[in-house]
Amino acid sequence: MEIINLSEYLPQLISISVIAVLMAISPGADFIMITRNSICFSRRAGVFSSLGVSAALWVHIAYSIAGLAVIISKSIVLFSVLKYAGAAYLIYIGWQTFRSSNDIELSQAKGSMSSLSAFKIGFVTNVLNPKAPIFFLSIFTQIVTPDTPIVIQIIYGAIISATHLIWFTIVAVFFTQPKLLQMFNDSKNTIEKFVGGALIAFGIKVATHTSS
Repeated sequence: MEIINLSEYLPQLISISVIAVLMAISPGADFIMITRNSICFSRRAGVFSSLGVSAALWVHIAYSIAGLAVIISKSIVLFSVLKYAGAAYLIYIGWQTFRSSNDIELSQAKGSMSSLSAFKIGFVTNVLNPKAPIFFLSIFTQIVTPDTPIVIQIIYGAIISATHLIWFTIVAVFFTQPKLLQMFNDSKNTIEKFVGGALIAFGIKVATHTSS
């Protein structure tokens, strides 16, 4: 059994860690969705959505390690399917959130999101992100070399996944602090419209974005 010298991959490890942090804290669909689930439903919903995002990242990591990221990013058909499916999902959730402030039936359903539903929303939001294949392609071609052992690549993936889980759990906990929740409840309709509008706008941006 070959012994892996971890110190040899320390520069890669540091680079991946820094990129993982920057990737996690950058505002995007994941951040908006988890904020939405935390504020509109519960801290538990936010945390389970975070788990969904963290799990979805392993899908991207798996096909990147397998070398499929380049195929997805270069295939017009595959990339377009991913792009429009992701955009449609964001617009759908955004519209549901936007109209919920004036919809009695939807308002009565608040607080009823199950842990599984929250997990699914986080998972689908991230797995349908069309920017992910390009992002992971850049990592697995510019930083990770062909000689990097699979075990090391899996460690890199674990760092990316764990970083997102930690960050978005912090986001869920932060936005569900009692004082903040009281403020949110006082302006519930306005905030729901803003979050819903943001998701719709982000979905439209994804749908109309042309990759270079």
